[in-house]
This record gives sequence, C-alpha cells and structure tokens, in this order.
Amino acid sequence: MLPYAMLAIFILFLIFAYIIIQGTRAALAWRTAADKGDLKVIRDIIEDSLKHWSSSRRPKEIPPEVWRGIQSMQLAVVAPEYVGVNTVAASEYKMQDGQWIEMRNPLQEGIAITAKAAEMLMYEVIHYRPETIQIDVYTDYRDDAGVTNRQCVLSTIATHDQVRDVNWEEWTPEQIVDSFETRYRLSETGRPLPIEPFTPPEVPEEEVAEPTTIAEAHS
Repeated sequence: MLPYAMLAIFILFLIFAYIIIQGTRAALAWRTAADKGDLKVIRDIIEDSLKHWSSSRRPKEIPPEVWRGIQSMQLAVVAPEYVGVNTVAASEYKMQDGQWIEMRNPLQEGIAITAKAAEMLMYEVIHYRPETIQIDVYTDYRDDAGVTNRQCVLSTIATHDQVRDVNWEEWTPEQIVDSFETRYRLSETGRPLPIEPFTPPEVPEEEVAEPTTIAEAHS
C-alpha cells in the first residue's frame, strides 16, 4: 500500500505544480501585455478589479458611504498608461430632533471616495499599475422643472509619483486629494456646483484596432 500512496502523492504534487506554473505563466502574460500598452488587456484588468470591488464586502475601516462610491466606479477611458473612472457621491444625512440634517455634502463625500479610489487603483489592481489616473465624481442635481441630471462635481488627476508621496496612514482625504490636480467649484454659500471634468487623452486608433490577445501573449 505504501508504494501506491507515495505514487498518489507524487501525482498530486505534479498536478499542483502544473497548476502553479500555468497560473504564473498567465500572470506574466497579462503583465507583459499591459506593460506593452495593450489597451484591451488593460481594460480587462481594470474592469475585473472594478467588478471584484463592486461585489466585495465592505472592509471595516472604510465608511459605508465611501465604499458605496468605490462600488459605483465605472471605467470611462483607457489610454496608454492612463485610466479614467467615474463614480457617484451623495450627501450624508443624519436624523436629529426629528429632522434630517446634512452632515456631508456630495463634494465632501466625493473627496473621501477619490482618496480611497486613488489608493486602490494604484496599489490593488493586479498585473497593472497606471502612470496616471483620473477620477470624476458625479452627483444628482434637480433643475427647475424637477428633472434630475447627474453632473460632475469633482475631477481629479493623480500621477504615480504623486500617489507614491502620499502618507496614507496619517493624511486626511482632503490632504490626499489636495496633493493631486483637482477641479471643483463652490457657490457663495459653499455648495458644490457642476463642473466640466478634465479632458482625458485621446486613444490612438491604431492601438484600438489591433489589440494583443492573452493567447498571443502566451506564444
């Protein structure tokens, strides 16, 4: 019986070794293709991360309002070394003495979401790290006719070097976002106003027309 048991263990070892080697080769193929600027691969990598975050349980250290913003992120643009996402923020209210009081407006929430989103996009995306990210925060406005429109209130661009210099443990979200390039407007009463977000770079047509596939990266 012992020889058969040893043979079974050896076969299992070979199977596990094969799985690990294939996984390593696949990961290397993704990284290689992304490093070469393959937009299709980069898009797939980012969308996989966004999908994972949207279905993940909220980490205890992240406030619920911020995590909702993270889960609402959608990919807006992919260019070589550049990733842009859109997200949504809303006011945070608290009941006091029978009335709903606004504790934080959409811009304040958007700043907290942007700070966390920048960290995750730069450090928690597997197989790819962009050189520059753009995070645009949207919220809902109601016009005089009662129609609700979603408009941008905060647009932020951060480079890899800027993110690397952030003290994530000690800085507040406001300090983190202030260290990036940001765009927002306030009314005379301090209310956030709609803005035009930063214009992302144009994607070269030749880089979209003939993307490298993962299968080709293996060969």
